[in-house]
Amino acid sequence: MIGIIDYDAGNIKSVEKAVNALGQETVVSRDPQMLLQADKVILPGVGAFGDAMGRLRQYGLEEVIREIAGRGTPFLGICLGLQLLFDSSEESPGVKGLGLLPGKILRIPEKEGLKIPHMGWNSLSIRPGARLFRGIPENSYVYFVHSYYLKAEDESIVAASAEYGVHIHASVEKGNLFACQFHPEKSSSTGLAILKNFIEIS
Repeated sequence: MIGIIDYDAGNIKSVEKAVNALGQETVVSRDPQMLLQADKVILPGVGAFGDAMGRLRQYGLEEVIREIAGRGTPFLGICLGLQLLFDSSEESPGVKGLGLLPGKILRIPEKEGLKIPHMGWNSLSIRPGARLFRGIPENSYVYFVHSYYLKAEDESIVAASAEYGVHIHASVEKGNLFACQFHPEKSSSTGLAILKNFIEIS
């Protein structure tokens, strides 16, 4: 069973639908016991960093996420869910992230001819051997919607990167923690293949 963390964030329904389309049973919940029993857990999200951290704390989910991560359960953050795994974000100064991985979330710099938020398809440069991208060809296109991007402190955790006026750490993996800045659930067959790889991680 795949647990999807419900903290009133956007895109939960589309993630649930994509995982169901892969033949997986899902439970969308903020109940700690339910989430701790899941074989794998997904933290989706669209919205503001500070609001999201506030809701995770309000619902008592911060400690649950730490426990899931500590148990070695495969865990996937998507979009805002990736950003929340890190230390802080320029979007919400003074708000601490989960800090499960070292790095900061920065605003995409203004550049002539560059629209912010970054919305649309972008190709990925994939690190050889990245588990989330098994069988995914180099320069595959995925769908992004974001104004802030990850700069990971430890480049060895970066599984894929993208260019959009700046070098974006588009996906990370370390141990049982995986995350994508893009939306695999909106990235057609490539996105479904990435989700399938996550589901098949043991």
